Amino acid sequence: MIETLIYGLTIGAILYFFSIGLSITFGTMQIVNFAHGMIYSLGVYLFLTFMALFGKIFPFALVLAIAAMLPISFLIERLVIRRLYGESLDYAIIATYAVLLIGADLIKWIWGAMPQPTSDPLRISLRFLDMNVPLYRLVVFLSAVVLFLALRAFFNRSIIGKIVVAALEDRAGVRGLGLDVNRYFSIVFVIGSGLAVLGGVLYAPIATAEPYMGFHILLVAFAVVIVGGMGNLTGTFFSAFVLGLVIAITARFWSQAADTMVFAVMALVLLKNSLLAAWRRVAKTMMGAG
Repeated sequence: MIETLIYGLTIGAILYFFSIGLSITFGTMQIVNFAHGMIYSLGVYLFLTFMALFGKIFPFALVLAIAAMLPISFLIERLVIRRLYGESLDYAIIATYAVLLIGADLIKWIWGAMPQPTSDPLRISLRFLDMNVPLYRLVVFLSAVVLFLALRAFFNRSIIGKIVVAALEDRAGVRGLGLDVNRYFSIVFVIGSGLAVLGGVLYAPIATAEPYMGFHILLVAFAVVIVGGMGNLTGTFFSAFVLGLVIAITARFWSQAADTMVFAVMALVLLKNSLLAAWRRVAKTMMGAG
């Protein structure tokens, strides 16, 4: 069971790396960004390419993959996302989903459709209660915790972070101060994209890279963002780990239902929020009548 919990924390960490960019994007820009999945999967394939070119030095290939994807994500924000500000969510879904499809076809065209595995870069296991626990999975979990603390410091103490947090609460008010909100949105979008690539690369030794890997994680990540609250940075962190544990524990006893349980939890959260909203309306009506 401990192995299952460690696996769940690892999955939660990967979900957090990926979901935090989605949460910020929707909270600030009101954009449902399916292109995030393309950035995630393309970054992993670039990482595999750099691994093959530079002697399989994991940290070096990771840095190169993130660096290569940052200008690509900037172009996506400039050419696609920015044109969707203020538009209907339908336009954003169609446009960003098209980018996701283009990315999957591009990967198949360049690298082929066959899955591409990669090995554990540490290859070290810790002995704990008669079990071998891969050190790599603990490193992934701790990396997510460090990232969460670093992002809290960034959003609470830096000027860019404070502007973004303010935009999450009142975007129109921030624009009224004469600030170029779009520029700050671009910076945060690129940061979120880099974190998505980081999550994909860290997950590559645990799973297998394949052209449609961005599609699967997108569905689960949207559940994470909805459960944690759109634009709620702390909520996204905790919901990622809760749903990661849900996936791992469910898979242990009933593997076919692992993803289904994630959406069952999401449905319960949405139902709870709907009931609370309805109760507030009723209470407000009763107080007004009294």
